[in-house]
Amino acid sequence: MKKLLVALCVTSALAIAAHAAEEAKEKKGEGKRPEATAEQKALRKEMIEKYDANKDGKLDKEERAKMSEEDKARMKEARAPKAKKTE
Repeated sequence: MKKLLVALCVTSALAIAAHAAEEAKEKKGEGKRPEATAEQKALRKEMIEKYDANKDGKLDKEERAKMSEEDKARMKEARAPKAKKTE
């Protein structure tokens, strides 16, 4: 019975610690990506239509390697986070 109680306490402590760490990440803004903008979604759709050779809806390594430098730059620019406004 003591072993079960100790195991339950340890498990509970670990769960509480994990939950606290998750909340700390959320407060810092880490973890989840921000929702893609309509412009980012449109660009991604355009690039998939243009370069998705096997039509699986994703760009794999080979397909990304065949992208033009201009399109790679456009994708990189679209991924860049926008500067936050400070007031």
